[in-house]
Amino acid sequence: MTLTLRKVNVRVPLAPDRVVHAVTDADLVVRRGTVHGLIGESGSGKSMLAATITGLLPKQARMRGDVALELDGRTLGTTEIRRSRGRTVAWVPQSAMTYFTPVRRVGPQLAETIRYLGTAHHPADQFAEVGLEVEALQRYPHELSGGMAQRAAVAFALAGDPALIIADEPTSALDAERAGAILRLLGDFAARGGRVLLVTHDLTALRASGICTDVSVMYASRIVETGSAAVVLDEPVERYTRDLLAALPENGLHPLPFATPELVNLAADFRYGTR
Repeated sequence: MTLTLRKVNVRVPLAPDRVVHAVTDADLVVRRGTVHGLIGESGSGKSMLAATITGLLPKQARMRGDVALELDGRTLGTTEIRRSRGRTVAWVPQSAMTYFTPVRRVGPQLAETIRYLGTAHHPADQFAEVGLEVEALQRYPHELSGGMAQRAAVAFALAGDPALIIADEPTSALDAERAGAILRLLGDFAARGGRVLLVTHDLTALRASGICTDVSVMYASRIVETGSAAVVLDEPVERYTRDLLAALPENGLHPLPFATPELVNLAADFRYGTR
């Protein structure tokens, strides 16, 4: 029971002679009961790969390749995944507060989501599951702290009893304690038999949490390394992964010698170290 991507390519035309090479030849497997980390610099294509799975690509985007989710003896393709979004595949967005309706209290929004998804959950139970007090249901989005908003976003994602959660930079702008709490929630979901694709550039929080079973590294639209979290984060094979880890504060803040390139009209043979 896995999510499998094979040779996924995404191109976004900007003009007749300008095309964004958002994702190139991506292979990825997220197994049941695991958290799969997708790491890399900003602008490497991580969020576009996540949007490919959820069917949230820009309208002008063109996708080739296979996306399949094996679930309960059947295989869902991109169309079926998109139609069951919220129920089968849920999304935890970056900057969650901006995704709530600002003029409505959070509780009624969650109750409406539960009704739409057709589950029997109660908003108070959902908030309790992610460590939020019941009184927070009566707050407007702007009255939530960043950590509370991210927890609420996880509660919304869990409302449809999904098989897979895509979390796109869920710890962005959070301190270490709040980031750790969000990652533990996602780890708990996986431990109950779910699947999580965790998109992040917060490698410090990722390593500290220890929730990832596997990690893939993305650079310039390509997945350049995949393996167990222990191997990729401690004994990486690719030079880019080694340089990325060396840039962490705990590893000396060594600047990357090569910048992430613009993905517009990217050469087919572009690799890390190409000037």
